[in-house]
Amino acid sequence: MEKIRIKQVKSRINCPAVQKKTLDALGLRKLNHVVEHNATPQILGMVEKVKHLVKVVE
Repeated sequence: MEKIRIKQVKSRINCPAVQKKTLDALGLRKLNHVVEHNATPQILGMVEKVKHLVKVVE
């Protein structure tokens, strides 16, 4: 299965609680933190919800 690397590029301060929980579920804890996940529809949906806070790194 294809892997994607997700990097948090913007702060979670002043974001709604739902978006903070989404970042927690992705495993992103602080700025510039990078995590690797399988590219499942669930993970891609979570990335879509917080696309303004994260960046998909190749």
